[in-house]
Amino acid sequence: MTQEDSALFITPDQLQIGLFIHLDLHWMDHPFPFGSFKLKSDEQINTLKKMGLKQIRYVPEKSDCQPAAMLAAEPVQRSEAAEPALPDPAIIAELAAKRQRQAEQERRKAQLAECTKAFSQAANTVRKLNKEIHSNPRETIAAAEQLLGTMLDSLLSNNDIAIHLMNEKSMGDDLYFHSLNTTVLAMLLAREMKLERAQIEHLGMATLMHDIGKVEVPDKILLKTEALNRAERSLYEQHCQWGVDAAKRAGLPPEVLRIIGQHHELCDGSGYPRQLKLDDIDPLARILAIVNAYDNYCNKINPADSLTPHEGLSMMFSHQKAKFAPVPMNILIRSLGVYPPGTLVQLSNEHFGLVVAVNASRPLKPQVLVHDPALVREEAMVLDLERYPELNISKALKASQLPRPVLAYLNPRKRMTYYFSPSETN
Repeated sequence: MTQEDSALFITPDQLQIGLFIHLDLHWMDHPFPFGSFKLKSDEQINTLKKMGLKQIRYVPEKSDCQPAAMLAAEPVQRSEAAEPALPDPAIIAELAAKRQRQAEQERRKAQLAECTKAFSQAANTVRKLNKEIHSNPRETIAAAEQLLGTMLDSLLSNNDIAIHLMNEKSMGDDLYFHSLNTTVLAMLLAREMKLERAQIEHLGMATLMHDIGKVEVPDKILLKTEALNRAERSLYEQHCQWGVDAAKRAGLPPEVLRIIGQHHELCDGSGYPRQLKLDDIDPLARILAIVNAYDNYCNKINPADSLTPHEGLSMMFSHQKAKFAPVPMNILIRSLGVYPPGTLVQLSNEHFGLVVAVNASRPLKPQVLVHDPALVREEAMVLDLERYPELNISKALKASQLPRPVLAYLNPRKRMTYYFSPSETN
């Protein structure tokens, strides 16, 4: 017997904090974010009483207590559930607000569609850049400059920027996605640090091109999932200099060459190829080193070895702080939030969700795709937690911690790819 089969009906007067209830109403016919939830406040109970319902379904197995003045009851057939009476005026106002939030969600979907289109175009450009930089360097650099100019115009002309989780469709393009991911994050950090446009342009070009030297590294080394031996490591580390050489042949300026050459240098001297320390590393290379490490942690060659975005940021901040420049590291955390896009979470109402977007200026209240078995996946709610102050994120989760149906519903990405758009609040 399922929990739904064992549900009982009670009157509104029997409601108590701790009861898990289910409303037999369409999502738009009640003022709550979810149709099934555990009562946590007198305000929720008062709202339910104002709705004019004669009886409400509750699930004993999910409840922390029994209904008030519980009388012997038998399960009631769904068809016997009473229709709501005319609701209180306050409920009507709340439903109107909910319809407005639904309209906002539709606008977010349209915004995401535009963002996905821009991401796809950018990914195609980056794919072409990596393929033609050695054979047609001048035109390739011109195309890169055009892409960066478009991205930078958007970044600098909008006060609020939303960072979205993209739905990657092409496998085998890991290098291109990595270049684009790091470029998006590096330029975002540079913007938040209020750097000059010319500096952001240099950083963006260096980030797009930082791994072009890997064309000289054999695939058996690039695609190896086990630890590299000393000889393989020595060969792999040469990609920094090979990247500088290729960028120099393409006519890129010294500022860009320096960033490419130092993108694996770490502030404690443990990086390569020259084991530089903080003061000797170009300030823009420090930014690239941070976003490069973050993306590499979240997007391993074998996706099963990848850290979650939450784990990646936590490890860098808690256990590797000495390796990274403090100012851009703190800004990365402030911009992505404790729960970056791609993080699986449990909300304070015990529902599971997937963080799909973060507003860079308000990262503690991200947008979360929520698992709700009452809605099909295509109609799944994306809750902007900023609009629901009563909801917050309780904890981040690994995919293995989710029930299989929930995991299939949320469908977390094997690879984390990001792009940005102006926030809908602009």
